Amino acid sequence: MPLPDDDHTGSRIREQRRLHHLTQQQLADRVPYSLSLLNQVECGARRALPGLVAAVAQALGVNASDLTGPPAVTSLPPDRLVALVAPIREALDRFDLGPIPDLPAVRPARALAVAADALCQQVRATHLRAAATALPVLLLELTHTVWTAPSTEAWRALASSYRTAHDVALKLDHPDLARIALDRMGWAAGRASDPCIEAVQRYKRATLWRCATSTHLIAAGQALLEGQTSREALAVTGQLHLGLATVAAKQREATAVATHLAAARDLAGRVGGEAGDVHWLSFGQVNVRLHELGASIAMRQFDTALGQARALAVPDTILTSRRARYMVDRALVEMEAGSPKTSLRYLAQARHVAPEQTRHLPGTRTTIRGLVHMSRRAPDSLGGMARWIGL
Repeated sequence: MPLPDDDHTGSRIREQRRLHHLTQQQLADRVPYSLSLLNQVECGARRALPGLVAAVAQALGVNASDLTGPPAVTSLPPDRLVALVAPIREALDRFDLGPIPDLPAVRPARALAVAADALCQQVRATHLRAAATALPVLLLELTHTVWTAPSTEAWRALASSYRTAHDVALKLDHPDLARIALDRMGWAAGRASDPCIEAVQRYKRATLWRCATSTHLIAAGQALLEGQTSREALAVTGQLHLGLATVAAKQREATAVATHLAAARDLAGRVGGEAGDVHWLSFGQVNVRLHELGASIAMRQFDTALGQARALAVPDTILTSRRARYMVDRALVEMEAGSPKTSLRYLAQARHVAPEQTRHLPGTRTTIRGLVHMSRRAPDSLGGMARWIGL
């Protein structure tokens, strides 16, 4: 079943009506408007006037903004989201202001490097709030350290922490802040003189933008690693090919997708095993297959994606963030195949494994909206899931 591509007030009225287990006739009976008008509004043939929106909101017991808004992408209340993000933004702004004398204490560089790696691990384990809470202090300590006692280790740890800031900001739907964090990562990585970290920064920028410029960014990352044969360099180079496959999939360039997936598959064989320890990229054969699935979804080749998803066994050893992403992708393709119960089951599994990440993944919202549109009356489990993501 194709996904509904409408996102107007009428479509949101339809979603909320179904989530409240009402037919069109039952909702029309509760508002001073005709069934015919309600039907035309829901399908987008007529505009939803303010009076109708207010009446429907009152009948359903929801806020009018839930029907007219852009749809919310996070269930965190705005004040709590700001409380998480604002300190990260402030810490990023201190990057070029020199030492920070008002810090109560600063850990040694080695301890800061260990803490930076631990925060990367927390994000991959999808503990987003914990990572976001600890990140600002770490950024300030590292910023102070690179200005007062610069070292390669400190610069690497700072670049890694900026990368974590990008990941957290993106997962909390702050792409503007994610871009700033990547700029800071590039600044620190250049001073660390670490080509692998610089290449990872190019990869992150490319997958954030996913436009024509992205291929040039990844090519620049590949040039940094040209001729290097270490396990680290091979894994990062392979991830760059996966990034190119992702960009090509968005542009529906199937030949380029196949070429870059083949190159990544070859490099994964040379790396051996799943290189989850290399910059937390989780590069390996499983990750290649996960990107293959993602590419098929991006190109809307859902029959192919369904076969790939059902043939893919994701081991428990894979990072939690990757397993949760697979479950959401699986839910999406099962919904597209007309298997709502299976789709909802995988969404529930993703929520159990990684609730914070699952709540914010765009695929979660897309799948739930699709399931609501498939159902004349949404089951309680689907309604609960929709409320959980703020639909």
